[in-house]
Amino acid sequence: MNSNQFTPQLTKDGSYTFFSPEFQETFHSSFGAKQEAEVRYIEPCQIKELATQQCTIRILDVCYGLGYNSAAALEAIWSVNPQCQIELIALEISPDVPRQAIQHNLLAQWQLPIPNLLAELASKSQVSTEFFSAKLLLNDARQTIKSLVEQNWQADAIFLDPFSPPKCPQLWTVEFINLLSKCLTSRGRLATYSSSAAVRTALLSAGLNIGSIIGAGRKSPGTIASFEYKKLPKLSIMEQEHLQTKAAIPYRDYAGAHSADRTLQDRAEQIIARRQQEQQKSPQESTSQWRKRWLGSKI
Repeated sequence: MNSNQFTPQLTKDGSYTFFSPEFQETFHSSFGAKQEAEVRYIEPCQIKELATQQCTIRILDVCYGLGYNSAAALEAIWSVNPQCQIELIALEISPDVPRQAIQHNLLAQWQLPIPNLLAELASKSQVSTEFFSAKLLLNDARQTIKSLVEQNWQADAIFLDPFSPPKCPQLWTVEFINLLSKCLTSRGRLATYSSSAAVRTALLSAGLNIGSIIGAGRKSPGTIASFEYKKLPKLSIMEQEHLQTKAAIPYRDYAGAHSADRTLQDRAEQIIARRQQEQQKSPQESTSQWRKRWLGSKI
């Protein structure tokens, strides 16, 4: 991301977010930035429950942004287990957003020492204390994720929070999500605000089971994924049928001609064009037809 000056924008729960001129989207739902972190990520990943069962928790925060998802996780864990050791790996393309969130004091809504710890993370890209160790890996997440896979590093919870698939398709591809799945423990959970059929197809192709997340003011549900199916909220029949439409054709990142050569470096427009071509050739039902069947001709 290019260096920009971000202006805090108030959301309906009293917390603030930023607007990205590059992606023409806000970083969070206008309904509530803080609430979105809790409802879309902390609760579905059962972070508090995890803190009662484990003395160490590993978290992978993909597209760390302002740091809200990580802040919410730290607060949830330490509220039930103050001595739980947390290991956080945060992926972000540039330090601009995390640092400006600190400059605007946007993490002050969480309890101490969380704002101080994440301020140090934004400033130095790493933190090490008795109960918290963290690294902020700055680069294209498609490249930084590879180092974690090579280290066999795995998280108990993954927060997948890029900009929307049409704006940032490179972080929603089959290839990227497959790498993410390798960084998830067998009982771990991956949560995202997206209910895109293309994203859900990519999650399924990585061997994950998926369920629906309701709430946080967005019109559509989010998605929870895990290798274990226990306690995952089921998709509705309407959502299941959405996975049989053209909308479910996933994004693909083919930088190399052969799978072994795929370095995940395609530009967003290449990834989008490839998917559109595949959709045009597909005999599957269109999304508009699916909507009409379920929601009527008014849609």
